[in-house]
Amino acid sequence: MDWLNEWSQESSLLGLFLSAFISSTIAPGGSELVLAYMVRTAAHPLWQLILIASIGNTLGALTTWQLGSWTAGRFPLNSAVMVKHASAFRWVRRFGPLALLFSWLPLIGDGFCYVAGWLKLPFFTSITAIAVGKVGRYWAIAAIIDSL
Repeated sequence: MDWLNEWSQESSLLGLFLSAFISSTIAPGGSELVLAYMVRTAAHPLWQLILIASIGNTLGALTTWQLGSWTAGRFPLNSAVMVKHASAFRWVRRFGPLALLFSWLPLIGDGFCYVAGWLKLPFFTSITAIAVGKVGRYWAIAAIIDSL
């Protein structure tokens, strides 16, 4: 039965990754709850959970960034999409890639990534800012849950 336990543990990491990925695209998700549960069960080292969730969430944000980049080539900057994400446009135009440090924020964070892609902000600067924000958020959540 050791193989079943190993498979279960590996599947839970994949589940965390997928939850974090989906949560960072346009689809809603609850990766924080999955992370909190996994921290409480202590089946994996804390650093591993933070790393897996952060990678998944960052890749999801990059998917949203790419959707924004793809959309930019098909719709003018003053279209309805810009109106829908007006707040994100203001923030990203004002702060550039630094706004992506806050891509973890509910609702508007996905908009930041989308707009950053639309505005074709530098890819490596964008991914760095996104990753720093995501790691910080998951680290804070894991630390709080672990201390309870």
